[in-house]
Amino acid sequence: MSTAREQISRARRMVVKVGSSSLTGADGHLDEARLGLIVDAVAAGRRAGREMVLVTSGSIAAGIGHLGLPARPRELALQQATAAVGQGILIASYTTAFARHGLDVGQVLLTADDMIRRTHYGNAQRALNRLLELGIVPIVNENDSVATDEIRFGDNDRLAALVATVVHADALVLLTDVDGLYTAAPGTPGAARISTVASEADIEGIDVSRR
Repeated sequence: MSTAREQISRARRMVVKVGSSSLTGADGHLDEARLGLIVDAVAAGRRAGREMVLVTSGSIAAGIGHLGLPARPRELALQQATAAVGQGILIASYTTAFARHGLDVGQVLLTADDMIRRTHYGNAQRALNRLLELGIVPIVNENDSVATDEIRFGDNDRLAALVATVVHADALVLLTDVDGLYTAAPGTPGAARISTVASEADIEGIDVSRR
């Protein structure tokens, strides 16, 4: 039986998820150097002949730094506003970093609702596949400017798993400080760790309605 590392090395279409903790410095603000390292790794995958999709967090962190806020806001409306400001900064940073490797990026903002409604799901699938066909690196994030606590992905691990299914990826790599993919937010009563995702059926039970 091949190891996970061997399976990843053979993957031709890969989804990579990076969390806010991998993109921010000690002050909690977006760290361009860390972002650059992530981009270098994704670009290396492209040079190796792989199709790469990047699922990223970080819009709120980028907004916090730009707006000079002392910490992540608690109020939902301010969180959404901070994300709206930060998302533009985040995608601009990715655009610049990938351009150094001669790569173009395409921004795709999704909500949990997009993954639940069949029509929205199909639209997302077609957009992502066309970007890959064009040789563009899709950069996917939750649309935090309209997401609410009642229906959102939260840490983007679940979003990444769903995106991997949408594009029929050969591999999903989670760069995160959480020890795996769960059926609900870790710490939620009844949340269970999913050891293997081989098909859409493996993530049907994922609860996207809570953080």
